[in-house]
Amino acid sequence: MSPVRLFFAGGKNMVIEKREWKASPDRSITIRSAVALDAESLCRHRYITSGETYFMARYPEECQYDMDQVRKDLTSIEEHPRNFMVTAFDGDQVIGDLGVRQIFSHMKYLHRAYMGISIQKAYCNLGLGRTLLEIAIAQTAQNGFEQLELGTFSDNLRALHLYEKYGFVRYGIQPRAFKLKDGTYRDEVIMVKMLGTNAENN
Repeated sequence: MSPVRLFFAGGKNMVIEKREWKASPDRSITIRSAVALDAESLCRHRYITSGETYFMARYPEECQYDMDQVRKDLTSIEEHPRNFMVTAFDGDQVIGDLGVRQIFSHMKYLHRAYMGISIQKAYCNLGLGRTLLEIAIAQTAQNGFEQLELGTFSDNLRALHLYEKYGFVRYGIQPRAFKLKDGTYRDEVIMVKMLGTNAENN
């Protein structure tokens, strides 16, 4: 993995500050943490991505949100000392998002974090997913987590390849984890990446 330079706001808030990422010589994407003011754009992004592929957790018609609650959730993440979001913007519109959260707040789980990612189809194949993932892995380790976990559809081969490229390994299968509208099922591949010194011991 290439070195990633991290930028944070001061204090204990886990906010990744704005930076510009070049998708091409004449196309720039802004990467920063989503905040409460981005609630409507983030929900629009979730609606769009849910309609572009069945690899998302929701169908578009399930993307009905209480905006006040979404704003509260974003503020809660912003104020959390370890959870964070890495969000990509084209102008002021969310076009990609990656979130990392601790599994549970109980002491026995504090070494574990879980991530999810979504990128709009028009912005795929530009290297944006790799960039968001690199930032997230580095930040997760810096936040004191020892392992980063995720789950993905077993037939999402592109995602599986990307995660394995960055050191995630498959450790389980949840059979028939997803049931689609057409009545067919998809298994979920469960993956984990060990971080820091923990990676050397596993």
